Amino acid sequence: MRKLAPIILAFVLFLSGTKAHADQIVLIHGYLGEAYSWQASGVVPILESRGWPLADLLLPNPPWILPVQRPDTAKAPAAKHTVHLAQLPSLAPLALQAVILEAELQQLGRAHPGQEMILVGHSAGGVVARLALIRHQLPPVKALITIAAPHLGTPRAESALDAISDPWPLEVIKEFFVGGPYPLLRESSGLLFDLTRPFPGSLLFALNNTPHPDIRYISLIRSQPFAFGDTLVPGFSQDMNQVPALHGKSQVTLIPGDHPLHPGDGWALERILRELTRSR
Repeated sequence: MRKLAPIILAFVLFLSGTKAHADQIVLIHGYLGEAYSWQASGVVPILESRGWPLADLLLPNPPWILPVQRPDTAKAPAAKHTVHLAQLPSLAPLALQAVILEAELQQLGRAHPGQEMILVGHSAGGVVARLALIRHQLPPVKALITIAAPHLGTPRAESALDAISDPWPLEVIKEFFVGGPYPLLRESSGLLFDLTRPFPGSLLFALNNTPHPDIRYISLIRSQPFAFGDTLVPGFSQDMNQVPALHGKSQVTLIPGDHPLHPGDGWALERILRELTRSR
């Protein structure tokens, strides 16, 4: 019996080593977005049509996981890789969003122990994901994909702050009588300050000069006719290679279109995810 023990142990280790590996893909929305922006834009339907089913919604305060089921897929066999939508307070400062995202990802990690995550962040969501990554308290993450993210900030955030930087009593008058985006900009002023171009002492400056985990980085950068970038974020700011701590470490893919999510992002993500999750 003692002679059989090593053989049995080796067989058990072999079975555990050949266990199917699954990746959890987490989609993180940006400023003025929400979890279901990925569905409304056509990204999630495209991923589902190519075998990447939507599994659940990650909710904050406290972090919950709300399953997403449809009558036609409820009895379908479990997929190897699944998609999850993270819900964040999109008007909040980056640091607060990162803490909430971290809690949601930890909860997801407890639900899927031993499985790696691929984070996909659109716009400010890409910066939030990077901020959560450098805290080194997440479950295993194998890759970060960002779409039109302002890694080096955007002049549009500075213009928005200028528009709401009024002295008293003009500030009070505008608060009550001016329509349009003024109240919204006031509410998100902390986030807008975080998304200004980095300078010593700013959050982006500190983030961009902090060592990042050794994982795959992929920048999806908007391109338009005769322009590199979009109407909100310059192209160089969307490139993680321009981040001092990540110089030369990011794969780059150009995606035609303006800043919002669109179906082209779904097709690009499907190709990238297929490559990242290829059998080892």
